[in-house]
Amino acid sequence: MSVDSHISEFKNEAQKALDHLKGEFSKLQTGRASSILVEDLPVDVYGSSQPVKAVGQITIPESRTISIKPWDKSTLAAIEAAIKNSGMSLNPINNGETILINLPQLTEERRRELVKLVHKLAEETKVTVRLARQKAQKGFKQMEDNDELTKDDVTGAEKRLQAAVDEANKSVEEAAKKKEEEVMKV
Repeated sequence: MSVDSHISEFKNEAQKALDHLKGEFSKLQTGRASSILVEDLPVDVYGSSQPVKAVGQITIPESRTISIKPWDKSTLAAIEAAIKNSGMSLNPINNGETILINLPQLTEERRRELVKLVHKLAEETKVTVRLARQKAQKGFKQMEDNDELTKDDVTGAEKRLQAAVDEANKSVEEAAKKKEEEVMKV
């Protein structure tokens, strides 16, 4: 492998970590309704486990309400049970046609808990970035040991890698700051 391929592999791994972080951020309940909160919850229907999005239509009729209209009304109770057992402290209302979920206004204490979680997720992503950097550095060291690179080449490659690491960490911090502002917005 070349220096460029090691750096490219690092960038791919860093982008995957950032994409995962953004996915986790999108699942955080910020007081506004989002289909992402419930669409992947597993529902036990027809003898198997399927996500909510596969058994019904999810809509957002109001800013703090999620509505789930199942394709088959016989699955209402299973969807309701899946939401209650999700551990998200949501209280679904089954009106015989649809499941309605009213999201409560976030308290200041809950907002602060969510901010801590945002920072924890961001730090985990930075750890993933550091591990990817170490992998690339090992590749450089291996190339040096095999006389494919000189000491100066390794130094130059590590500088290029560090620039990519800094860029990845900056993206993580920007995503965390944006999510923190969203969580703290009343």
